[in-house]
Amino acid sequence: MEVSTRQLRAFRLAAQHQSFARAAEALYITPSGLSVLIKELEGRVGFRLFDRTTRHVELTPDGRQLLAVIQRSLEELDVAIANIGRGAKQKRQSISLGTTPLVAANILPPAMREFRKMRPDVQIKLFDADLPTLIQMVEAGKLDMSLGIFKAMPDVRREPFFRFSLMVARAAKDDAQPRKTTSWSALDGETLISLSPGHPHQQLIDKHLSQAGVKARSAPTVNLLDTQIALVEAEEGIAIIPSFGLPACRNRKITTSQLINPVVRFDFHMISRRGTELPPGAEEFIVFLKNYIATWAGRAGVL
Repeated sequence: MEVSTRQLRAFRLAAQHQSFARAAEALYITPSGLSVLIKELEGRVGFRLFDRTTRHVELTPDGRQLLAVIQRSLEELDVAIANIGRGAKQKRQSISLGTTPLVAANILPPAMREFRKMRPDVQIKLFDADLPTLIQMVEAGKLDMSLGIFKAMPDVRREPFFRFSLMVARAAKDDAQPRKTTSWSALDGETLISLSPGHPHQQLIDKHLSQAGVKARSAPTVNLLDTQIALVEAEEGIAIIPSFGLPACRNRKITTSQLINPVVRFDFHMISRRGTELPPGAEEFIVFLKNYIATWAGRAGVL
């Protein structure tokens, strides 16, 4: 015996409304069309479902038994379809993105807010962690993509995302005119707050300090760029920071100047698991984020 969900829904609506006309209206068909569906269903099940009068229709005892079963089945079917559809929609429109804490706190949230205005159907799930953890999560498929300074790896697809430069951060002082540029040689004798050597951009900084013959006064090393910037504001010393740290300096009493002679630029990468496709909406968000960063980086003159 074959019955269709359309026939079952027509039967349920007719039973609820006790009227073929109102049931047909709810199903967006004509009363005669609904009557055909009921007759087809009665033919399939082999018994009469309704007693019809001139004023209304009434379920037969057999019809009442069938309605109890159909009601549960259709409700379960509707819930299952809704849940599966919701899950598929979320899967299609959800992007998991990882990056380091400073970028996650200062660059991504306002960018996500602006992107949501254009694509409210795309959800960005942000995760902050150190670089080794981000790599492990991408390799394990727990993150769709990550942003940071990454080396080439065999199981990871790495693409250039943005090019940043190195800058000097100093505590702002009312009686001092902010500098636009600072040469490497001018750092000689300064108290320099550094990050631990495990940070890729700190390794780049140490290399250029050595090449310039700069001998800075030692200061405690820290693990987070946010901490480094906060210590600069507290006048514990100066720091060489990547230009992606500029948004974190905006709400602090800090001035920045670009390092010159030479200007040092380095690539920020996007990584994803090799052999897998990015979810729908990811490429659009990547293009948006590049343009978003270029806007404030261009205004700040750090491109």
